[in-house]
Order: sequence, then C-alpha cells, then structure tokens
Amino acid sequence: MPFSLTTRQVLEVWLGAVRESVRGTGAGLSARQMAILLVVSIDPPPHTVRGLAVALNVSKPAISRALDSLGKLGLVRRGRDPADRRSVHIRPTAKGSAYLDQFAKLIAKAGEGLRR
Repeated sequence: MPFSLTTRQVLEVWLGAVRESVRGTGAGLSARQMAILLVVSIDPPPHTVRGLAVALNVSKPAISRALDSLGKLGLVRRGRDPADRRSVHIRPTAKGSAYLDQFAKLIAKAGEGLRR
C-alpha cells in the first residue's frame, strides 16, 4: 500500500524543517535561493542564468541577485565555460551540498512519526 501524506502533514513537515533551519546558525535562505540551490544540485548540469530563469519562471536579474547572495554565502560558484567563454555555468560548492544534506536531515527528522 503506498504511503501518502495529507497537505497539512506535508506543510507541517516543511514547517518543522524550516523552523529548525532558522533556529540554527546556518544560512537562512529565501524560497528563491533554496530553489536555485536545489536545481543546481539535483538537475543535471550545465546550469546557466538563462536556464535557471526558464526552469524557475523568473527573470534573469532575479536569478543573478539570488546567485550573488548564494555566492557570498559560499553555496554556489560561477565559472566560465571553457568551450564558450561568454557562457557562465553555476555549480554547487561543497558547502552548498553540505547545506542541502543538513536540510534534508531536518526534513527527515520533522517527518519522523508520520508513518504509523
């Protein structure tokens, strides 16, 4: 039998994870920043500003601002494409991957006890 959650249960799990995240000492990311970090970490590369704007249906300037913040936090890195120096690729850093790993653990912890 498949395990399914109600909308409220899903939101309670997300709230639990976000609540623990903001209580911690790590970066408090906006929804847009989190979405970008997730896309560049989960979806197959390469990732560009244009591609992220299309994937998230937001403007390129909004993506650039979020990337600036993520870069300052050390969670993503921009680098030139050696094959096309005009193109900039975005990658998660080790710190960015560790951040998502920790956040995944917060989600799992918040969801404990739902399977009964």
